[in-house]
Amino acid sequence: MLPIAEVAARADIDEKYLEQYGRYKAKIDLAAIGERRADSRLVLVTAISPTPAGEGKTTNTIALADALRRLGQDAVVAMREPSQGPVFGIKGGACGGGYAQVVPMEDINLHFTGDIHAVGAANNLLAAMLDNHIQHGNALNIDLERIIWRRCVDMNDRQLRFIRDGLGGEKNGVPRDDGFDITVASEVMAVLCLADSLHDLKQRLGRMVVAYDKAGQPITCGQLKAAGAMAALLKDAIKPNLVQTMEGTPAFVHGGPFANIAHGCSSVIATRLALSHADYVITEAGFGADLGAEKFFDIKCRQARLVPDAAVVVATVRALKMHGGMDKTELANEDLAALERGIPNLMRHLRVIKETFGLPCVVALNRFETDSPAEIALVMERCRELGVEAVLSDAWAMGGRGAEELGRRVIELCQGEKGAFRYAYDDGVSLEEKLRAVVQRVYGGADICLSEQARSELAALEALGFGRLPVCIAKTQYSFSDDPSRLGAPEGFTVNIRNVKVASGAGFVIALAGNVLTMPGLPLSPAAERIDVDDNGVISGLF
Repeated sequence: MLPIAEVAARADIDEKYLEQYGRYKAKIDLAAIGERRADSRLVLVTAISPTPAGEGKTTNTIALADALRRLGQDAVVAMREPSQGPVFGIKGGACGGGYAQVVPMEDINLHFTGDIHAVGAANNLLAAMLDNHIQHGNALNIDLERIIWRRCVDMNDRQLRFIRDGLGGEKNGVPRDDGFDITVASEVMAVLCLADSLHDLKQRLGRMVVAYDKAGQPITCGQLKAAGAMAALLKDAIKPNLVQTMEGTPAFVHGGPFANIAHGCSSVIATRLALSHADYVITEAGFGADLGAEKFFDIKCRQARLVPDAAVVVATVRALKMHGGMDKTELANEDLAALERGIPNLMRHLRVIKETFGLPCVVALNRFETDSPAEIALVMERCRELGVEAVLSDAWAMGGRGAEELGRRVIELCQGEKGAFRYAYDDGVSLEEKLRAVVQRVYGGADICLSEQARSELAALEALGFGRLPVCIAKTQYSFSDDPSRLGAPEGFTVNIRNVKVASGAGFVIALAGNVLTMPGLPLSPAAERIDVDDNGVISGLF
């Protein structure tokens, strides 16, 4: 690894803006953010619907930035911070793999610079001040049955999803139903990622709705006088983090919301910093075009007035065969029929990028040694039929060198005819119509089905003036539908919206679909069982 000051110099960031966390990590002072370069390009990397076979989206994001620098371009990468939930759960870390990683991987996957801890502290300070207000007389007349603010912890812990607290008598609080979300699903994380300054952060915190009073009016963080103290906890967390890839490419790793239960994008501040210091900014959004990419376009780009230039959709032959019904244990065997059945999943993601959002795109076909020439040829042929080029990527095995062809294609897309970028819906339509637009124009479904509770909540939010906000649908990542078992590209399905709430500080309305939960649980054999540290402090088992 290079000393972080050398990495900063590669991004044209003066050392005076660095706040170093040891030799290989630093925070960047917000004063380093300038105007977007006139010729800068913003490229989003997304993927097909995830499977246990793996897709390699983060690996290819990193390798693409490395490849562009190898091709003589001034490129950086902008990514999210890993949550400890997946690190110790089933998915593992989020630093890439093989020869395409951001480093120091162990630090980034664990405590890093403390940003996620700061988000949790701010979230839970607000929860404590809310309950303290109730304990001391409840002057705001808060309805205990309509408190929507939950506590959080950055760990998969299903035991905390639904709890009852304030037990033990009058001096120990007011008994009420409560619960925990994972920290990266907290609205505080979304606020951190969407704010464009410390002042904006504080204003957004103050607007967050935490509960409703007995007359049905929203109670905000500002009314509880918590925003200032929360902003104090977040004053360093709002500064982007700088690390590097294994090839020394500058990497801004900042913010960590999940794309299935939150908006799934790295921070606006880090993106703007990158766009003011590089000609090519390669960023990623969680999961597929139906989740992270949709929220990147409809929420992040809309709020920050960002116009992306192109997109990359990462796919693997193995994952497409799983979408075609093939068992994971058989994926090493050639099966053109299963692949043919699974390719529609890739085709739908491509149509979302091209037709719904109007961006040029390329497929990064992440190669595995078990892929047969016939299977690779079939994927490439189906992509050509849609007017999209598929490029083989050997990012894992070769790093940037294995993604050079992908880099050349991205340069061609960015320097070619401009796309006609657009959103999936207009601000002025109702919240219900926005939800329907995402389901029909992005997921490929037939319609939405609102529960009585969700319908009532939508009507109330419209009446309170939140109708112009974009929507953030929380649903399973494994399917376009809200049923994780419906792989491939299902047709004619209805997405069930069970309840809705406003995230007024973040600036969107959250709709929970199907059985999705905002606090994951650990699997039968969590990754934590295989993580260790030796007597010299060397960590093993992280991936």
